[in-house]
Amino acid sequence: MSPKHPQPANLFAAAGMEQDAPRPLPDRLRPRALSEVVGQDHILGPDGALTRMLETRTLGSLVFWGPPGTGKTTVARLLADATELHFEQISAVFSGVADLKKVFEAARARREMGKGTLLFVDEVHRFNRAQQDSFLPVMEDGTVVLVGATTENPSFELNAALLSRARVLVFQSLDATAIEKLYAHAELVEGKKLPLDAEARAVLVRMADGDGRAALTLAEEVWRAARANEVFDAVQLQEILQRRAPIYDKSADGHYNLISALHKSVRGSDPDAALYYLCRMLDAGEDPLFLARRVVRMAVEDIGLADPQALVICNAAKDTYDFLGHPEGELAIAQAVVYIATAPKSNAVYTAYKAAMQAAKQGGSLLPPKHILNSPTQLMKSEGYGGGYQYDHDTPEGFSGQDYFPEAMGRQTFYDPPDRGFEREIRKRLDYWAKLRAAKG
Repeated sequence: MSPKHPQPANLFAAAGMEQDAPRPLPDRLRPRALSEVVGQDHILGPDGALTRMLETRTLGSLVFWGPPGTGKTTVARLLADATELHFEQISAVFSGVADLKKVFEAARARREMGKGTLLFVDEVHRFNRAQQDSFLPVMEDGTVVLVGATTENPSFELNAALLSRARVLVFQSLDATAIEKLYAHAELVEGKKLPLDAEARAVLVRMADGDGRAALTLAEEVWRAARANEVFDAVQLQEILQRRAPIYDKSADGHYNLISALHKSVRGSDPDAALYYLCRMLDAGEDPLFLARRVVRMAVEDIGLADPQALVICNAAKDTYDFLGHPEGELAIAQAVVYIATAPKSNAVYTAYKAAMQAAKQGGSLLPPKHILNSPTQLMKSEGYGGGYQYDHDTPEGFSGQDYFPEAMGRQTFYDPPDRGFEREIRKRLDYWAKLRAAKG
């Protein structure tokens, strides 16, 4: 480097910048005590599970299950401080078996010196079965207190052996009150109000979608965008932030939670709630054909023969979407959802099917009664095949009343239609045929 052109000792200073990069608002406002964590009063309140554990000064292994931005990492770090454990953090996304061995060896060395370790494993569900099993010995002998964090349902994603050694604590999405507390704290620290009118502030809270980290990031973006004395309304806010997409992973819990909510809203005859959840999924990018197939399933499971048109309309909605595509075809799915939500409900066919399937599996290879078997050969006729069969159309009522179940099984009843919708008429027919059968018997 030429001495004629000396370089500044500090390039940042030469550029008029601070050497240390500014820390993002969520990092600067990270709680420093468990009492500062918002939105998780059910585990950190006076009677919360973690509060009770800390009162005994003992901490067992835990699994934190909840959406992003609800405080799982922060609470784990603060738990280590409260129990005077060394805090060690790894991510299952970036760590392998070799990394785990190093962590376990360091924890063993630390324990020999009288210091325990709280091992926080982010995205713990990303570890495979063998990797999850590697935690068991160090959990059992006290080498580490494991705190795993996951956004996925532990029942499906974590080994039963690991779950049996850890307590699952559910972290909840932050409600509007909790998000407002974060904004009030941010305004206090920043020494200025968010430049939003009341409606825009409410919109900002909704945009956070229950994620505390996202809420503070959005607030920081608002402060960056605002000019002196400028106050944004709701429309301006949405233009500036370009709206944060809802949390929704089509392969994860959010997907199954919303489809469950849609199904149960239909079953509960609430068309407004059903439309809301349908639109939540469509807005989040769900495949409309997946939804159309689920709606067809609802028609056969929860409406059945109470309204035979339900299946026809739902199939037509699926075909309409196939024909029209996005976005026009989605209206047909919405129409089908409203139809089945307002239709009379019956699971009688669904229940009958399950009962009949169970009987079929348990009954084995029982031969049908010989009188309803065809007899194309003389031998079969001599064995009684087809003997005594009554052709129903030849009877005055169009009903012979014969028994069609295997003789060893006896007559069974699987289908029991309720007295509502179209099944009210079916009920009348079945009762009528039962009387005829009894009279002929």
